[in-house]
Amino acid sequence: MLKIWRQPSFSIGATEGCEYQWSTAPALRKSKRRLVVTAGLCDRMATHSLLVLYGSQTGTAQDTAERIGRQAQRKRVGVRVQALDSYNVANLISESLVVFVCATTGQGDPPDNMKNFWRFLFRKSLPAGSLCRLDCAVLGLGDSSYPKFNFVAKKLYKRLLQLGANALLPVGLADDQHDLGPDGVIDPWLISFWQKVLSLYPPPAGLSPLREEDPLPPRYVFQFLDDVPEKLMNPLPPDDQAPPSSVHPFPARMVSNERVTDPSHFQDVRLIEFDITGSNIQYGAGDVVMMRPCNFTEDVEQFCQLLRLDSDRYFILTPTDGSTAPVPARLPQPCSVRYLVEKFLDIAAVPRRSFFELLATFATNELERGKLAEFSSAQGQDELHSYCNRPRRTALEVLTDFPHTTAELSVNYLLDLFPEIQPRTFSIASSLLANPNRLQVLVAVVRYKTRLHKPRKGLCSNWLASLDPTQGEVCVPLWVKKGGLTFPQDLETPAIMVGPGTGVAPFRTAIQERIAQFKTANVLFFGCRSETKDFYCHLEWEEKVQAGHMTLFTAFSRDQEDKIYVQHRVKEQAKLLWDLIANKNAVFYIAGNSKQMPTGVCDALKEVFQQEGGVTDSQAQDMLDAMEKAGRLQSETWS
Repeated sequence: MLKIWRQPSFSIGATEGCEYQWSTAPALRKSKRRLVVTAGLCDRMATHSLLVLYGSQTGTAQDTAERIGRQAQRKRVGVRVQALDSYNVANLISESLVVFVCATTGQGDPPDNMKNFWRFLFRKSLPAGSLCRLDCAVLGLGDSSYPKFNFVAKKLYKRLLQLGANALLPVGLADDQHDLGPDGVIDPWLISFWQKVLSLYPPPAGLSPLREEDPLPPRYVFQFLDDVPEKLMNPLPPDDQAPPSSVHPFPARMVSNERVTDPSHFQDVRLIEFDITGSNIQYGAGDVVMMRPCNFTEDVEQFCQLLRLDSDRYFILTPTDGSTAPVPARLPQPCSVRYLVEKFLDIAAVPRRSFFELLATFATNELERGKLAEFSSAQGQDELHSYCNRPRRTALEVLTDFPHTTAELSVNYLLDLFPEIQPRTFSIASSLLANPNRLQVLVAVVRYKTRLHKPRKGLCSNWLASLDPTQGEVCVPLWVKKGGLTFPQDLETPAIMVGPGTGVAPFRTAIQERIAQFKTANVLFFGCRSETKDFYCHLEWEEKVQAGHMTLFTAFSRDQEDKIYVQHRVKEQAKLLWDLIANKNAVFYIAGNSKQMPTGVCDALKEVFQQEGGVTDSQAQDMLDAMEKAGRLQSETWS
């Protein structure tokens, strides 16, 4: 009979003496599972390395993981940093020390680059004690203004314990709403983490930590070419049969780029249409399209001028000795400086603290070095927020503010200093059933003022708005993925949709699709400022209402003295909504800005339940919770 020895629960460090093997092969029938369990006494390896695995959607978790990696290097701890889905999860069973850094997306979902890992780790067939040799820590990055705050980190931490892993410290729950941002939690958590790690895994004797002011080796080395290559090779050729992806997006031709707000209105909103003929792209209601923008030409030229780079030069990128980072798949080899700066380096983003930490290691000017050191320190985060985050100062603007340090930068550190441009997500605003081979998006162009002289611009929305298909062919690389909203499949179930502003986009797709499928129980609540200024797609709605295909309720907040919002219209339609929800099993959807609208709509819906259903406030909340659990209350919101 097989026996697995387990250390007492009060001990520190992963359990010795147990060994399992995992297989990433698909789970088979119970009698044929590819899981092998063996037992034997295993000593700890003489040397240990730290594995940092991250799940990141917008780049913040990746940045934090790489920060931990740099700290490990300075502490003389061997380290590897990888995205969760690029790591062979079957090897986790033989790791000794792992820290997981993960964000939460959507309605408590894991980021795209950890979904395969997530599915594997939650297989019911994994033995309960199979991670008994693993010391681990989990750091979550989230936003407490969302209902499922750090849901992925909490669930991952619990699952690792179920599989027998030893947690070195409680799960860290970083919060964007903290006065100091995520670092308000991350900094003290990392202090505790390193105290625990270094007590269990001390570095080799005689090696002292590296100084903070000394730069670490770069991850890559640039080898510049004397001649322009005749042919550029992408390291990963596209699969013609595979749907487009992040690495191989489809170059969709822009058909039209139409402003749908009145020219006198302060907000520029575009309805943009793409031709996706031949792309193998299929999408349905609730799905989203991903696009990765380019930096503006003037910013690219300024950047190259500041760093004395020839934008027409070509280079080959190679990992440095000891670096485990592969060359980014999106960069062609050879690659031009212009391509790197225009399409890859996020020079227009507000830089994170890690940017200043690395920049400080190049500073020779005393004044600049002192300021960068302050911005890099835990004590200087208020000052950094005031300088950078609040006015939304870009990385390019920071370089101009620190000219002496910028002049000292080595090109080899560009990919350490600047993160990759992240793809932007847009709800698809059209249906293939109504518009074959077409894909439309509704984009609010982001422009606003801060205390800085130059107006702030959203990179992707302004880049899209600048493209004019009437002046020549324009192609935008894009790909599609599943969104967070799902719609009823049967003909009879009503869909109640609340989508103010650009939140109406996924509901336009749903209404077009449902009408094409002869589903006419469609109720839309739309809100905007003015009927004459920003009532998107109003002619289309009027036509569908007259045809009996939908019911429309509008809230124009600024067209009268008292502001009227969609939540007011929800309360006004209490009888209708109660009948649809209580008697006809309707599904209720909310999409749009996450600030106050979703809470206001849910509160209005609770009032509907109390007024028409005769229930108490707590019972109304229970009804909302039950609807959400059953998938009858769904939301897709953004900040």
